[in-house]
Amino acid sequence: MSVVPHALTPRNAALLLIPPLLWAGNAVIGRMIADQIPPITLNFFRWALAFLLVLPLAHNLLRRDSPLWAHWKRYTLLGLLGVGLYNSFLYLALQTSTPINVTLVGSSMPVFMLLVGALFFKQTVRKRQMTGAVLSILGVMVVLCRGDWQALANVHLVIGDVFVLMATAAWSWYSWLLSGTQEPAEARSNWANFLMAQMVFGLFWSAAFSGAEWAGLTGIADAHISWSWPLVAALVYVSVGPAVLAYRFWGLGVQNVGPNIAGFFVNLIPVFTATLSALVLGEMPQLYHAAAFVLIIGGIVVSSRK
Repeated sequence: MSVVPHALTPRNAALLLIPPLLWAGNAVIGRMIADQIPPITLNFFRWALAFLLVLPLAHNLLRRDSPLWAHWKRYTLLGLLGVGLYNSFLYLALQTSTPINVTLVGSSMPVFMLLVGALFFKQTVRKRQMTGAVLSILGVMVVLCRGDWQALANVHLVIGDVFVLMATAAWSWYSWLLSGTQEPAEARSNWANFLMAQMVFGLFWSAAFSGAEWAGLTGIADAHISWSWPLVAALVYVSVGPAVLAYRFWGLGVQNVGPNIAGFFVNLIPVFTATLSALVLGEMPQLYHAAAFVLIIGGIVVSSRK
């Protein structure tokens, strides 16, 4: 499959900036409610609510004669990667790893995007793309070490970091699959239908993984939910923002500019996360946040040049 991306116009850049901002909020909220709901169950509730939100807009796609069912293999894979695995792995990672490790390992996204594209989608990796990947990863490291490079020497990998690598690989593959157009026009031409097609199958994966969590198969011995209004509000946010809206904008952005360029925007997540965390804690952003932002944006610009 050959992907011919469009230019990185201001509109396309805006489409790809919104998801990292919403996903950064997802990370902050996820840490805030980590002791109130198991991680994989959180992912299941997130997508179950998102399904209910999109259902009025895309219920026709579920009819018996819908062309969706003829392409069930593709949507089963998209649902597994984008709905069932990605955030489940991230939420699991935060149970055993530190946020600095999770973000550091996750900063390998542009490299994964380039590798998946080269190995499975016959895409050529150019020098400017590798240069952009290096700049982008440097920007993330600036945030992680808070401007002190010696802090990186204290990072120790744990099992959670393996989960992040698996999440990154799953999202890279998912993003490349989005660039294909094999599905029927009825599903692809309407964003709600396209998201619904993924959620229909993704919820089965998510429910199965959640069931395994409550059975004690993921290492959580005492799974429980502490219901409260803040938890309900958090579930509403992660369903509306990081799920429905972010996936809508990300899908459009990937189709418009291609997965290689879009992958660099993912590295804005730690910058936005650091900023949101600082605001929640009442701390002002530091100079290194600005430096990291410049490096990551520089990586995006370099990689997208013709």
